[in-house]
Amino acid sequence: MDRAGVMEWVAGYERAWREGDVTAVERLFTEDARYRRSPYEKSEVGHAAIRAFWREDDGQTFTVTVEPVAVEGRDAVVRLEVHYGEPVSREYRDLWVLRFADDGRVEDFEEWAYWPGKPYTAD
Repeated sequence: MDRAGVMEWVAGYERAWREGDVTAVERLFTEDARYRRSPYEKSEVGHAAIRAFWREDDGQTFTVTVEPVAVEGRDAVVRLEVHYGEPVSREYRDLWVLRFADDGRVEDFEEWAYWPGKPYTAD
């Protein structure tokens, strides 16, 4: 996988997310893909679980900017900034840690989301 391929995948993800196209899960993720909303969360596994998670954002207005941080072999990290609402009611700075399968779909997705006021220590 190269940077252009990663950004093409991310663009497909954003398009599906924006349009509420849960059928895109099959194009973007392997059948047994693992999707963690946080590095410490249990993985959502498989297309049905990922589709159910995606439905939680249905109908949300948002803007997103994305840039690749690192791409090495099958692994990639992208940085996102997401603003929900108009006017903005929630915002996130996020890292996605992606592992791609040979067919270009993601087999492992791990999210590291932060938002204003979120503590940066465990205390």
